[in-house]
Amino acid sequence: MAVTETKDTGITLEFDAAPEAPQAPTAACGSTNVSAEDMTKEAQLTPEEQKQVDAFAEKIDITNISAVMNYGVGTQKKLADFSQKTIDNVKTNDVGEVGTMLSDLVTQLKDFDIDDNEKGIKAFFKRQSNKLTALQAKYSTVEKNVSTIVNELEKHQVTLMKDINVLDRMYDLNLNYFKELTMYIIAGKKKLEQIRATELKELQDKAAASGLPEDAQRAKDLADKCNRFEKKIYDLELSRTIALQTGPQIRVVQTADTEMAEKIQSTIVNTIPLWKNQMVIALGIEHSAKAAKAENEVNNMTNELLKKNADKLHVAATAAAKESERGIVDIETLRHTNEQLISTIDEVISIQRDGAEKRHAAEAELTDLEGQLKQKLLEASKG
Repeated sequence: MAVTETKDTGITLEFDAAPEAPQAPTAACGSTNVSAEDMTKEAQLTPEEQKQVDAFAEKIDITNISAVMNYGVGTQKKLADFSQKTIDNVKTNDVGEVGTMLSDLVTQLKDFDIDDNEKGIKAFFKRQSNKLTALQAKYSTVEKNVSTIVNELEKHQVTLMKDINVLDRMYDLNLNYFKELTMYIIAGKKKLEQIRATELKELQDKAAASGLPEDAQRAKDLADKCNRFEKKIYDLELSRTIALQTGPQIRVVQTADTEMAEKIQSTIVNTIPLWKNQMVIALGIEHSAKAAKAENEVNNMTNELLKKNADKLHVAATAAAKESERGIVDIETLRHTNEQLISTIDEVISIQRDGAEKRHAAEAELTDLEGQLKQKLLEASKG
């Protein structure tokens, strides 16, 4: 059984192998433990989609064991493959490396220091008349290192933008899977409600009227098939819930990628040009200082300028470092999500165990009732 794409409505239900994922229609979100009618209203199906669901429901044969086992499996398989691709995408997205490169960039900018362990710029000029040349050489070295880091950051930015586009497509596919599963569930519930209200009720009434064990067995067999199909629908509801949770998770990752790409962009277009402008200003002032008549005045002016530049560089560097060290997702959010998923699984297992125990107890009681009935019939025949 599978869902395929049509030009008119976007989705068509079919009894065959699952095709490639179609373009996703918009699906409504909500509770899964509702009737087919309530779920139809909640899903906001188009008239054409509703016709497809109704027609598909009529074709469902819950007495066909193979058909029941494979009901909705195609969509579940696509959802599993999609989830693996999402995991692979997250694993290959090394945001930590980008943060390290931003930290390296800050280190390079901090390394630009013309004070070589003497007592300021005055001693700097006294010890060597050509210190301006040394300053220019040091600036060239730092600029080369900064350019290398910027080039790598630009590559990471391109990668992040590609990841953002991929996550957009993943989000659309996930919406489509959610809609497909919703339509399977609605069709299955509608068929189940119809069988229980007609065929099963007729068999139960007939068994009650005739008192024949074979009639009772027929009613029980159909009831068992209804229960098995109901559990299959519940499996699809679980998959639908997973699809519902995956959408926000994709957006969280996408938001983190977008924020990091914006940080890189800000560094490239703001921080680096500002640093270069300040270095040009610093070099220009050094030229003026060298030509100044009063060495003491030149030294004071130069020191003041360097202090201001250092303060500006400190502000820019610490801001970049703080931004690069920020986390993309709170650990509390991940812990809560994990706890909720574990709790859901535990509860489902408990419900399934309770259901199995109740069915076993019911089967034993039915056997006892059937024996009592046969005994009474035998007594009646002798009477």
